[in-house]
Amino acid sequence: MRVFVTGATGFVGSAVVQELLGAGHQVQGLARSDASASSLAALGIDVVRGSLDDLDSLKAGASAADGVIHCGFNHDFTRFAENCVVDEHAIAAMAGVLAGSEKPLIVTSGTGLVARGVMVDEDMLPPDTSPNPRRSEQAAMAAHAGGVNASVVRLPPSVHGQGDHGFVPILIGMAREKGRAVYAGEGLNTWPAVHRLDAAKVYRLVLESGSAAAGRRFHAVDEEGIAFRDIATAIGKGLNLPAASAEEAAEYFGWFAHFAAMDNRVSSRMTRESLGWAPSQPGLLQDLSDPGYFA
Repeated sequence: MRVFVTGATGFVGSAVVQELLGAGHQVQGLARSDASASSLAALGIDVVRGSLDDLDSLKAGASAADGVIHCGFNHDFTRFAENCVVDEHAIAAMAGVLAGSEKPLIVTSGTGLVARGVMVDEDMLPPDTSPNPRRSEQAAMAAHAGGVNASVVRLPPSVHGQGDHGFVPILIGMAREKGRAVYAGEGLNTWPAVHRLDAAKVYRLVLESGSAAAGRRFHAVDEEGIAFRDIATAIGKGLNLPAASAEEAAEYFGWFAHFAAMDNRVSSRMTRESLGWAPSQPGLLQDLSDPGYFA
């Protein structure tokens, strides 16, 4: 298949690109900068110049492809609400050129957007009243209702591996700056996790499922829930710093306090059974035992 990938040079998207190429698919990737375009071209990938707010470039990429994997998202949290609107418009634009065909549109969402404090499975929906402005999943399901072969891949708070620049590196940066790694209370709230290479396989398997994946949600989750205390302890060990509970945890984490307190337990049983997905990469704590995470 010829697959259009947004976020093709990103942490997850680049792994998806490699997974697709390894399985014999052709890839065209969205590139905003000359550097991104050059890196994609070096891999033999057709480049679509544009960005997530350039709807014409998204429509052109989607119309020339046999399927679309939407990994792109601007993670500038100072403009989060605005970026969520850009994301919705991007999904709608690509869906518009795919409607009425069997071409798949795979949209990325997050497990933390669904529910907290309970075991989340693939059939559970995000709450209608959520204050979180990200509506990727809702946009995908609206596209499905409009005749698009749309599906959703939910990623956990920690997608880890070489080159990680997500939530765990943010925690590492805080610990390095403040001289200690911290968790709130007993630190028993949990984060699910997956290695980026295992996550990439989920996208490919969903793509290759064709119309059988339409309207469904899939969990690219290897570890159902790792105690935040264990994550903080691993970070402390990696930095040779103390790790402990702190009464002022909210002050320590600042804008990140909401994420640090997340209690997100997630099952991927249905994803594994329906796709035949079997994660094989190291877990998060094993990854954090590698000094490279703290270089």
